[in-house]
Amino acid sequence: MPHDASEAAGATHDGAMETRGLEPVPDAERTGRVRELFPTWVAANISVLLLTMGAGLIVFNGLNFWQVLAVAVAAPVLSYGIVGLISIAGKRGGAPGMALSRAVFGQRGNLFPGALIWVARWGWETINAVTGAYAVLTVLDLLFGVRSNTFLIVVTLLLFVTCTFLVSGLGINALRVCSKWSTYLFGAFSVLVLAYLVANTDWSAVFDKPAGSTAMMIAGIGTIAAGGISWVPSGPDFTRYLPRTASSKAMVGSTVGGAGIVVLPMVLMGAVMAVSTPDLASAQDPVSFIGELLPMWISVPYLVIALIGMLLINSMSMYSAGFTAQTLGIKVSRAAAVSVNALISLIFGFLLMVVATSFIGSFISFLTLLAVAFSAWIGVFGVDMLRRRSYDAAALMDTTRTSAYWYRGGFAWQAMTAWAVALLVGLLFTRVDWFSGPLASSWIGENGLGWAATILVAGALYAVLPRTPAQEPVEPAESVEGRETVSI
Repeated sequence: MPHDASEAAGATHDGAMETRGLEPVPDAERTGRVRELFPTWVAANISVLLLTMGAGLIVFNGLNFWQVLAVAVAAPVLSYGIVGLISIAGKRGGAPGMALSRAVFGQRGNLFPGALIWVARWGWETINAVTGAYAVLTVLDLLFGVRSNTFLIVVTLLLFVTCTFLVSGLGINALRVCSKWSTYLFGAFSVLVLAYLVANTDWSAVFDKPAGSTAMMIAGIGTIAAGGISWVPSGPDFTRYLPRTASSKAMVGSTVGGAGIVVLPMVLMGAVMAVSTPDLASAQDPVSFIGELLPMWISVPYLVIALIGMLLINSMSMYSAGFTAQTLGIKVSRAAAVSVNALISLIFGFLLMVVATSFIGSFISFLTLLAVAFSAWIGVFGVDMLRRRSYDAAALMDTTRTSAYWYRGGFAWQAMTAWAVALLVGLLFTRVDWFSGPLASSWIGENGLGWAATILVAGALYAVLPRTPAQEPVEPAESVEGRETVSI
């Protein structure tokens, strides 16, 4: 994660386009700075969907303002705390998360969680592409009175996905610059929106709302946290340019702080908006309500800036998805791999906007399944991090039988077993619009904690199963991992 173009020697061409793929970053090029993580995770959460989710805590979960506040604090601390912890593997190995995952699951075994995570990203990128397209359509309606139609849907989707592809294809430097400026702009306009709400909200109605159940609070934390959980495998992608001496504590703090400073006010603003406009939580279009609740001089620039934020979210997701595709053995460049996800999000986005009857229902169902799918990997990878302090760079890139991470037939069977069992257990506790596991009515299922059960089962099972023997990597002479500020 170079601080600027000049620091990216070898990783970029003239500081513009990142050319490094899965291969670990040499120590000489690890000149990134921990503070750069803050705007990265701010940008990863600039989405008006957080307003809709905050409204859902009021309308669907029946929470009051103070309960929503507790949810909005707990969810980013929990989910992005995990993102930050897993990100430490990036500075240890200097490689993307799914490349480091080869050391855990084996060269062949890693194809299974890798494929699932890659497919899951299609849905995340589709959701963001659709939200971005809706933002464009809303701005056109507010400024020019142009109503949405099928042709405009196709054009706006294509425009959004194309811009996403261009930014993510340029690589980490482009993402870093865009994240920095979008953070400033979105922060400034969010303060403006917040001030407008403070001045124009019936606060007696907000504070008089009765409290909901503890179970609905816990479920709300799970729903909001699911978005952060989806970023966990990508965490190392944005820390691989950090030096081995980078503070682990600061890495976690910057990750949680960057996410929390956006999630907290956005969720609260959505909850306040829902008191006067409860229909926004179930609206088919998750964006147009902003034009109804805010004056045009605020809503139009706010939507444009939010559009940039959603473009960055998708760019970051596609950036990581390109690496994931490469770990699956797809023999293309990272930029070419990104184009595959761009095409998929374009097709699925059109179906969601034209065919689907409920955007928010589809979104919540997707988040629920996404969290379970990623949590099985998190549990196994996290426990492995407790045991491992370094990665063998040559073995990560060697996909043949000579690799130290070949294990038995290319599989680390204890990791594969823990992952598969935990994934099944998580689905047993899961309920969405079109699927309900047999244990979904249990306390864990009713509280939306299927993802948490998945992490615990995966980690515990992996910890007790006998380890698959492998050749231990030799730590490079220049490594000073043992002197990192905080170890886990």
